[in-house]
Amino acid sequence: MKFILDTHMHTISSGHAYSSLEEMVAAAKKKGLELIAITDHGPKMPGSVDEIYFRNFRVIPRKIDGIEVLMGAEVNIMNHEGKLDIRPSVLKEMDLVIVSMHHPCIASGSVEENTNTFIELMKLPYVHIIGHPDNPAYPIDIEKFVDAAKEYNTLIEVNNSSLKPDSFRQGSREICHEMLKICEKKGVSIVMGTDAHISYDVGNFTYALEIIEGADFPDELIVNTSVDKLKNFLKKKKDMY
Repeated sequence: MKFILDTHMHTISSGHAYSSLEEMVAAAKKKGLELIAITDHGPKMPGSVDEIYFRNFRVIPRKIDGIEVLMGAEVNIMNHEGKLDIRPSVLKEMDLVIVSMHHPCIASGSVEENTNTFIELMKLPYVHIIGHPDNPAYPIDIEKFVDAAKEYNTLIEVNNSSLKPDSFRQGSREICHEMLKICEKKGVSIVMGTDAHISYDVGNFTYALEIIEGADFPDELIVNTSVDKLKNFLKKKKDMY
């Protein structure tokens, strides 16, 4: 099974990452990828950039040294009413949008609150991926979450960084395994994201692949195997509204 795209990575613009856009592209080329998405953290993540950074993506070529480049963001969820740290008018212009819960930006709610927050955001036409939903710090009703991802054509991320042995998201492996089983049962696609914060991790799906293979998850439900699969998801989401 060959993986040719990576939808989650951070450059030095995120404040706590260590490689430039050019270095990420070079790493993708070396790994044999065809497409990457640059998804720097939204402005409310300590050390990240102002919203103006995300408004200027038009200057960036969408093909660099043979690698297709999508420009987007990992947007911070700020409260359980679904407030995000980048305005809708800016998000609508991005190629790809991930929304995630991070400790500096939002405290965990109840299982019901966390689940409903994600679901309400899935309904937005410019939200494409839910980032690291396996984070045990933000527990969710997994079946309800997967059903909503199917209904609102939103990709569920398997985050390689969460699954590292030294990850601060201990417990993610068990949650992710259960999530994959429910996704398989309901025919819901997933996307692996490296969440790379340095160029050496671009395209490194070691731990995500380990759990996917352990769950015997079907290849046809993994978006990373085809650029067309990803683009069809993005188009379908846009066409829903």
